[in-house]
Amino acid sequence: MAEHASFIYPNELYSNSTYENLSRELISWYLLHQTAIWTVILLTPLVVTFILPFFMLSLVYISALYLKAYRYYYKINGYTFTPKCWESARSILAYLWDAQARFWYGYEIEGIENIPSDGPALIVFYHGAMPVDWYYLLAKTIIHKKRLICAVGDRFLFHVPAFDALIDCFQIYPGTIDTCADILRKGNLLAIAPGGVREALFGDESYPLIWGTRKGFAKVAVEAKVPIIPVFTENIREAFFTLRFGKKWLRSIYERTRIPLVPIYGGFPVKLKTFVGQPVPYDPEITPEEMVERVAERMKCMIKKHQQLPGSLSRSVLQRIHHLFKLKLS
Repeated sequence: MAEHASFIYPNELYSNSTYENLSRELISWYLLHQTAIWTVILLTPLVVTFILPFFMLSLVYISALYLKAYRYYYKINGYTFTPKCWESARSILAYLWDAQARFWYGYEIEGIENIPSDGPALIVFYHGAMPVDWYYLLAKTIIHKKRLICAVGDRFLFHVPAFDALIDCFQIYPGTIDTCADILRKGNLLAIAPGGVREALFGDESYPLIWGTRKGFAKVAVEAKVPIIPVFTENIREAFFTLRFGKKWLRSIYERTRIPLVPIYGGFPVKLKTFVGQPVPYDPEITPEEMVERVAERMKCMIKKHQQLPGSLSRSVLQRIHHLFKLKLS
């Protein structure tokens, strides 16, 4: 008869002295490397908060390089490259950006029907620290409306290496009144953030409109005789933040040089939802100054209605988690 194999417990395999030696080695290793260990533990959250914006900027840059390669492929094969050639590339990028938006932010849009399927309109939106909501709105409009929204870009964009193809593909223009009015007269959609880089870098969780005395967008709408559509995205200020340390000094530099030196951090997976408001109709009886007041008041009402103030990172992340549970239950 075969003998039954007896089970050997771990404490029977190793003597107490072996465990003591192992413990001593682990403690010695920890004492030797504790500075490095705690440095990694403490710095990891800090590093991650700055890596995520870099990752988002990398996606934009990869999109720009893809478009540059796309255009180059046409040219080396002897094809005539026309503006219509961008359509398939735009669609590919729109679906990719839409997928990224839904995965990371649970992105949703409400009121997209307020964007006309044809004809001109001026879209005015609140500018977050990083306008990812603008990329996502653009993607949704391309996918669902089959329309491109042209945009007004800050001057520094036109000096970024390799951005020429992206600027050409998505029709980004410098913000002169004549240029913008001409784009609208041709029946296009055009988007402007009146606060621009100033609002992006120096806004905060109270969501102030930092428009100053800017009324160019209203002059454009009055001159082109088009409606203005206000757009606001809930929690956009909690997705990315700007460093507050030395903000007054950095703002004084920006006002003198227009160089955006304020560091951006974040990229947190908050819940983002864009609200497209009812159009403010063109009225030949009002001045650009009065139009600015109307649009600003409409934007403030949208912020008050759709954003709990002051904004909170923890609350907006919880909204994202709640949205995930809703999706699983449905």
